Amino acid sequence: MTNIFMRQQKRIAMIAHDNKKEAMLAWARYNRELLAKHKLYATGTTGRILSEELDLEIHRFASGPLGGDQQVGAKIVDGEIDFIIFFWDPLEPHPHDVDVKALLRIAMVYNIPTACNRSTADFVISSALMDEEYERIIMAPASSRTINL
Repeated sequence: MTNIFMRQQKRIAMIAHDNKKEAMLAWARYNRELLAKHKLYATGTTGRILSEELDLEIHRFASGPLGGDQQVGAKIVDGEIDFIIFFWDPLEPHPHDVDVKALLRIAMVYNIPTACNRSTADFVISSALMDEEYERIIMAPASSRTINL
């Protein structure tokens, strides 16, 4: 078991598939003041749109199909992302679907809060824990656990 310390200022990754970019922008506009308190990351076009429309500093990764989802996953592994807001479109096929699944898998492994729709994003960002320090507990994979008999 490992604990990862999350500071008061969270590091939030925001991702939106093409059909969900308007929904992401509307959500981010509504929550702009809360988002402004945190360190923001986003993939490609989503980052550009949010940065321009909200006038916030957003670190931008490549677009999802060009490796942006994998870059977010790498930051999770390095302990540099605290949670994800990912408005994904489950009804459209995506050429980088394997990358999306890998990102969601790594988020689960590292116990990263992940909001995949507006309602969940609203609950996460309005949580009292957003303004507090927090320790995420990561369970070691079964293959690396020691079993005492």
